[in-house]
Amino acid sequence: MSEEQQHQPESPHEEFESPHAPMPIELPLDDQEASTNVDLKTQIIRFIVTGVGSGVLDFGLTLILQYGVGAPEWLAKTCGWILGTTAAYLVNRRWTFRATPSARRFIAVALLYLCTFGIQVGIYSGLAQVWPERPIYSLFAYVIAQGTATVINFVVQRMVIFKIE
Repeated sequence: MSEEQQHQPESPHEEFESPHAPMPIELPLDDQEASTNVDLKTQIIRFIVTGVGSGVLDFGLTLILQYGVGAPEWLAKTCGWILGTTAAYLVNRRWTFRATPSARRFIAVALLYLCTFGIQVGIYSGLAQVWPERPIYSLFAYVIAQGTATVINFVVQRMVIFKIE
């Protein structure tokens, strides 16, 4: 018997099995090499798609905490922001801007997000003081606050942060 005949896989997928730990899950959205050379139209579309998904996480948690748990609007918005922003950074770095991980980029994004966090929570809380406390007004305040932060985030990330090598 030849060596090849002696070792037949027990299962049809045995040759793909590995004794090593599995790799962490990556976003199956883009299989190209990391590169900051993504055209503007593609980046804008991806940024919007990412922003909508992250916004759903952010606003959903904000509403749950504010109306379901009774947390003050600033605390609810802060928790929602942390969840949404973390998701947005991870997806935007990998998919929107196709950038490799970088400590400098991470620090730059963290500083930018802290600035836009202040702007966003300030707008949301300020409008909450002016408008009646109802979910529909909270939605309007969220959209205005998030829209302002989104424009600032996209411009700074595209023009500065994801140009950092």
